[in-house]
Amino acid sequence: MADKITLSNLAPSPGSTQPRKRVGRGPGSGLGKTSGKGHKGHKARTGGGTNPGFEGGQMPMYRRLPKRGFTNPFKVTAQVVNLADLKKVSGTEVSPETLYSAGLIAKVDARAKLLGTGDADRAYTVRGVTLSASARTKIEAAGGSIEG
Repeated sequence: MADKITLSNLAPSPGSTQPRKRVGRGPGSGLGKTSGKGHKGHKARTGGGTNPGFEGGQMPMYRRLPKRGFTNPFKVTAQVVNLADLKKVSGTEVSPETLYSAGLIAKVDARAKLLGTGDADRAYTVRGVTLSASARTKIEAAGGSIEG
C-alpha cells in the first residue's frame, strides 16, 4: 500500500523534471566555449533564428496565398438571450443584472440582446437590453413594457 501523500513528501514524478542547462561554464561541462551552438552562423548569434513563417528563402505560405475578406473594426457583438430562456428569470423585470443572476449572460457590462425565439410567458419590464423587432412585439403583446 502506498504512503499517504502529504505536503512533506510531495515530489514530482521520476523523470518529469530535469536540471537547468548551464551553458558556457568550461570544457568539462560539455557545453563550454560555443555553448552548444556550434561555430559561427546565424543561429550562433544573439537573437539569431528565423521567424515562424520562414521557409528557407522560398516565398512563405502567408505571402503566397491570396488575401480575402474584411474585419470591421466597429463591429458590436451582443450576448444573445431568447424569449424562451426568460423563464429562468425570477420576477418580471429584465435587465443585464437580472439576466446575469439567472445565468443567461456572462458579463453584466457587455451588451445584451433579446431575440424573439419562443414566447413571453408573463408581462416583462425590459430595461437596458436591446431587443429584436419580433421580441419587442411579443413582449408588448403579453402586456409587457420596454423602457429605455
